[in-house]
Amino acid sequence: QRQLVESGGGLVQPGGSLRLSCAASGFTLEYYAIGWFRQAPGKEREGVSCISRGGSKINYADSVKGRFTISRDNAKNTVYLQMNSLLPEDTAVYYCAAGPPSVQAMCIEHQYAYWGQGTQVTVSS
Repeated sequence: QRQLVESGGGLVQPGGSLRLSCAASGFTLEYYAIGWFRQAPGKEREGVSCISRGGSKINYADSVKGRFTISRDNAKNTVYLQMNSLLPEDTAVYYCAAGPPSVQAMCIEHQYAYWGQGTQVTVSS
């Protein structure tokens, strides 16, 4: 069974940092494009950052450019989202998702077939 499990969320003060992890079981992330998405209360889910299968292409939402960094560790079958300089508006449930290589680094939600359960990130003083 293919599963994605996010971890690393929590409560952090504005300006703080968190690193989210997306670990896979039952399949190898190396062969997939990976995306991080988030959904804030009362809002639609949006793409945060996506990385192509080989890691050569990466996209970030304008709202997180310069603050968030996506990376992948194929040896650990894990993808990370390093989040720095967090803002209250970053508060959301964060999801990772895996899609076919054809997705490349596009954060097109419906093209991602496998999704984790999400991890809550709350930025508040």
